[in-house]
Amino acid sequence: MQHAKPWHEDDFFWETVGPIMFTEQRYADATIEVENIIPLLSIKPGAHVLDLGCGVGRHSLEFARRGFQVTGVDSTQKYLQQASEQAHKEGLKVEFVQDDMRKFSRPETFDAAINMFTSFSYFEDPDEDRQIVANVCRSLKPGGAFLLHTHGKETLARIFQEKDWEEINGTFVLYERKPARNWGWMENRWIVFKDNRRTEFRVDHRLYAATELITLFTACGFAHADAFGYFSGIPYNEKARFLVVVGRK
Repeated sequence: MQHAKPWHEDDFFWETVGPIMFTEQRYADATIEVENIIPLLSIKPGAHVLDLGCGVGRHSLEFARRGFQVTGVDSTQKYLQQASEQAHKEGLKVEFVQDDMRKFSRPETFDAAINMFTSFSYFEDPDEDRQIVANVCRSLKPGGAFLLHTHGKETLARIFQEKDWEEINGTFVLYERKPARNWGWMENRWIVFKDNRRTEFRVDHRLYAATELITLFTACGFAHADAFGYFSGIPYNEKARFLVVVGRK
């Protein structure tokens, strides 16, 4: 019996929701985010940055514009093609690699690594999350830093809505959310209406508290890790916008 692919391995899902996720505002956000990430990670132009789960290259391209060496890794060929075309259009040199983030590893190659926009914790087996973090640690040079951006259990609980919807460029999206497994997992149902067509997706993923991610980072080889409430380095407290964990090798 043939089993369906997990949602995160389905190219049709990524191609359908790409225009919904990567809006003009999200591209503009990437400029501000990178501007804040650079001092948070204590890196300077010329440093080699790994953008793991780079999608359409929003952050990869912005780092390249600022003089960094960049390698962007993603599993979706269409996203990488879009990113490569934009890099070529701007005359930017960016290496884009199609690979699974659970497998990608280049020992002691990068000065810094980022994983943005909750592109982590998709996997049913938590050992796969650990493998990703361990591979990133292995891929960093001594003293390198890894930034992971997501919503923590704490920030998500504060803003949680069971149902909502939005319209983006003529596409309507309905969202249904349900915490499961003792708030260790989020079950999401996305219903997309576009061009008189209805498409439904399940988008489930694991949830982490700040302390759980910090423990994961140190268990995977990072010397220490800290949690922040934004890329500017504000505290991770009741006012945090989301969870940013930075581990240093």
